[in-house]
Amino acid sequence: MRFDPIASYAKSVPGNPAVVDMGDGRSWTYRELDAAIDRLAAWLVAELGPNSGARTVTLSKNCAEMVILQYAAVRAGSIFVPFNWRLASAEIEALAADAEPAIAFVQDGFAAPPSARRSIPIADMLDLGSAGSSPPAEARRPFEDVSCLLYTSGTSGRPKGVMLSERNAFWGATGFILGNEVSMHSRFLCDMPLFHTAGLHAACRAPIQAGACVYITPGFDPVLTLERLSDPELGITHYFSVPQMAATLWNQPSFDAEKLRNIKVWAIGGAPNPKAQSERYAGAGIRIGEGFGMSETGSNFGMPTSRLDVLLAKAGSCGLPWVTIEPKIVDDDGNEVPAGETGELWLRGPSVAQGYWNQPELTAKAFRDGWFLTGDAAMMDEDGFFYIMDRKKDMYISGGENVYPAEVEAALAELPEVGEAAIVGVPDERWGEVGRAYVIPVPGREITAEQVIAHCAARLAKFKVPKTAVITDEIPRTASGKVQKHLLLERAKGELALG
Repeated sequence: MRFDPIASYAKSVPGNPAVVDMGDGRSWTYRELDAAIDRLAAWLVAELGPNSGARTVTLSKNCAEMVILQYAAVRAGSIFVPFNWRLASAEIEALAADAEPAIAFVQDGFAAPPSARRSIPIADMLDLGSAGSSPPAEARRPFEDVSCLLYTSGTSGRPKGVMLSERNAFWGATGFILGNEVSMHSRFLCDMPLFHTAGLHAACRAPIQAGACVYITPGFDPVLTLERLSDPELGITHYFSVPQMAATLWNQPSFDAEKLRNIKVWAIGGAPNPKAQSERYAGAGIRIGEGFGMSETGSNFGMPTSRLDVLLAKAGSCGLPWVTIEPKIVDDDGNEVPAGETGELWLRGPSVAQGYWNQPELTAKAFRDGWFLTGDAAMMDEDGFFYIMDRKKDMYISGGENVYPAEVEAALAELPEVGEAAIVGVPDERWGEVGRAYVIPVPGREITAEQVIAHCAARLAKFKVPKTAVITDEIPRTASGKVQKHLLLERAKGELALG
């Protein structure tokens, strides 16, 4: 199957804006984007051969070249692999040893992984090959073959290379398009990193697949982001952020809810969005809604953001499943549980990946009979709305009762002094495990450990209340905003050992 929306739009709407690089102001219409992709794809075929499956890696902050390479790799039959530039050099080399890149396109200031066979400055990418050249149609890989390796963010240890085909990417983007009012007239702002599924697929592929325009920034900057979201000339209609970005923007001195009410969809993902934050935004008339997706499954759930009444009534929910996905919640034996009960979320559909690169044992454990076992504890209410309770592995048992840290973190988000919060379960002689809270105050505000615990005690069952709290200025997170609980737990155990 040969599916190429950019080639189609280059003929039907050639002059429509497609991509704008906010880092330097460069822009491409669909005709220009199609030509740039063709030129690079032809060069890749000449260097690597047609339908090679060779890995083409990027080590770069967000830029238009990353988007162009992704589509050029598809036309050339190679595999696109965006590396997380925030990783340490040893971690990047470990990814390179796994992916075995034929070519690494590297931004100035970053060091190419030594195992890459060839390194090219990403700034030179668009000058490669000859203007007007095109790759042969047979260079492409089949629609179901791997076209992208997306390494997971590593919240629990070693990252895994998720094997995604064009079929997976197409249906994942389709779900996001159909569920989020995306059209040819949409304007997306992409602050999310392009080495993450939220940036690469939800914030970039979805608008391009719909014939819309995406504004790509080098990264999140709260002052610039607010200016861009509020700018009527840009006319941003869609934005994707993690909860921490939304919290940071809300606390900016220049935040003005009135200027953000024209945004059609502000999608929240990457981590559970505290109920208080959803209520705060929706109460201000901003159409912000939590969703759910994964590198392994694409975009899967979302809230009906056109209805502020539902956003308020179902605050804390990740919404309804997209038309392309089939969900179920199961117990430890794989049996479905009734509405209102918590179990593990399983997903099935055409956006679900094939497995993990070079890791057949992990693939067999996580992908079963067409289902992907997410590892997330979830619940569906009587109206069919889903709630992500927490990562199943992050749950701890205190006095025989299950405690989901996300519930405690959501309670702490109600406090106006709390900027960020994370809970881990630590060993306790009496209760087996108890909670330990880490809290980063909002800049310019103060809060004490005693206030943190008192607030939880007033709102939660006694067994859920953290036994200790730490006021800190740092919580380890991945580039997509997820708390690295394994690192936080190591820190907590070390602190408790020291007394």
